[in-house]
Amino acid sequence: MSTTTAPKAYEADYQGERAVYLQSDRFEAIVLPEIGANLIAFRDTVNQYRFLHEPALEEMASFKKSPIIHGIPVLFPPNRYEDGKFPWNGKTYEFPVNEPSTGNHLHGFLHNIPWSVEYYGANEQESWVTLVQKVTPGHPVYSYLPHAFTIKLRYTLSEHGLLQHLFVRNDGEDAMPCLLAFHTAINAPFAPNSSASDYTFQMTIGNRWALNERMLPTGEFQPLTADEEMMKRGGLSPFFAAMDNHYTVEPQNGRNRMELTDNRNNVTLVYDVGTSFKQWMIWNNNATEGFFCPEPQVNLVNAPRSSLPADEIGLFSLEPGEIWEETGRLYPITKKKL
Repeated sequence: MSTTTAPKAYEADYQGERAVYLQSDRFEAIVLPEIGANLIAFRDTVNQYRFLHEPALEEMASFKKSPIIHGIPVLFPPNRYEDGKFPWNGKTYEFPVNEPSTGNHLHGFLHNIPWSVEYYGANEQESWVTLVQKVTPGHPVYSYLPHAFTIKLRYTLSEHGLLQHLFVRNDGEDAMPCLLAFHTAINAPFAPNSSASDYTFQMTIGNRWALNERMLPTGEFQPLTADEEMMKRGGLSPFFAAMDNHYTVEPQNGRNRMELTDNRNNVTLVYDVGTSFKQWMIWNNNATEGFFCPEPQVNLVNAPRSSLPADEIGLFSLEPGEIWEETGRLYPITKKKL
């Protein structure tokens, strides 16, 4: 069995890809700068827990083609936009229609392109890596979102688990949309001695948005089922039904989070994402056991086409020079047995 290690950060290979490894205490994390700054692994090396859905070696080709259902992909702007059209401040940006089944644009432009490693390092308490996208004219994202901006993503690993810090600054001369999400893929089971039936979860959902046949919000809510009400309290399998569902956030105890409990090992993985994320998407691959995606999202799906109040649907902008930032954390809690 592995033992705890002193904090360190270094570059090494991961399944044939350039990676930055972080280690601290009993934890290890791995990020892939060339594939969307995807944090592909968060592990407890003492207990052999693998909290995130990692691609196997034979899955790397499909993962690189569509790096969405592994690790923590960055979606900017997130989810679906009707006909690929994104109206903003009197203009309409044209995004590629990359989901033929719905005729929509899906998932934005940052999850599948290289990011720069600004720096990585370690001290006695923690290790860290900062990755950056600086969008200016000529950058591939600028052709779709013609704004100059900087996005930084910093991951810090310590005895307290994995801290994520997201930073966005408008470097341009007009207001820009600031719409983000993470398509986080959580393993269930994450422990080698457990099965999916040992797992229950809880999330800070509020109302469920009604979606049309193109998976776009109608602007109305639909009633929560008894199982969905149970999601607010815990004790429900993440595979209780097929989910590709969109919810508002309803913080509990001042926090916005998902908690996944391994009832065999009596350990809970907490995914605390911050209250700037006003929406959740939940996708569980048609209720297929193994992993599911609780996706914190700033904005309502297709928000620029909605007539609902901007504050209600998380549609906000950054003026020139303004900064928006948010933090999140993944960490396990081992509960004492009664």
